[in-house]
Amino acid sequence: MNVIETKNLTKFYGKTRGIKNLNLTVKEGEFFGFIGPNGAGKSTAIRTLMGLIAPTSGEASVLGLPLGQCREYLRDVGYLPSEAAFYNDMKVRELISYSAKLRGVDCSSEADRLCSCLELDTSKRIDSLSLGNRKKVGIVCAMQHRPKLYIMDEPTSGLDPLMQKEFFRLLRQRQQEGATVFFSSHVLSEVQHNCTRAAIIREGSIVAEGSIDELSGTSAKRVVLHGVKEIPAGIDGRSVVSGDDSVSFLYQGDIKLLLRELSSLPVKDVNISDPELEEIFMHYYQQEGR
Repeated sequence: MNVIETKNLTKFYGKTRGIKNLNLTVKEGEFFGFIGPNGAGKSTAIRTLMGLIAPTSGEASVLGLPLGQCREYLRDVGYLPSEAAFYNDMKVRELISYSAKLRGVDCSSEADRLCSCLELDTSKRIDSLSLGNRKKVGIVCAMQHRPKLYIMDEPTSGLDPLMQKEFFRLLRQRQQEGATVFFSSHVLSEVQHNCTRAAIIREGSIVAEGSIDELSGTSAKRVVLHGVKEIPAGIDGRSVVSGDDSVSFLYQGDIKLLLRELSSLPVKDVNISDPELEEIFMHYYQQEGR
């Protein structure tokens, strides 16, 4: 079953592009990463899926239901926006309880467990919380009803490294129990360490989608040359980094051509390896002069 599916989903704000012809598929039980920098269209896509904004054109479905029936599928979705706004005069426990009552469910025991895992003091008022603790409140509100689908938009901003680790442990536990996780991030290590599949969004459209192994195993290679400071003139290299007596670059082309060019240089040593996901990401974003 496709838990999330979009077909040419497009959203313009007047003449400003939000997303354009977005085609995306997230299958049931996946831990799916949505990668892109600020302004790429991640939040626009998520807000459209949540029914918060209407698309300009295209189609989408969530949990098998079209966007027009979002009230029906949202009961099975746990959503954490990138910037959550709360009632500042409430205490944490009151806000979490209020969130559960809006859904018509009793989540008190699960909420207590999540607050304990995240070390969240429920006796404090919302207006006294740090950014990280506000994020924890949003996480508890999104997870306490144990939904089928988790949609998280930049969920770790504000969390310290230990809480980030605990947060992903909780999400992986939910995924192992059968839930689907869809989260956006510009922190590529989060995606590489936690996701089974991912999509890279660039200027509102998907430029790559697949398993983490597939994305990392693209035909592009990281080449490191020792004994020279510049790449061969006949080689189209990207993400070039020069050292005192070496140069490295991302190469996508004929390996025979590369070796032929290297044969004429005073190269002392060469290393050719699969790049990290971050390098693949930068490869897509450096195209067309970016």
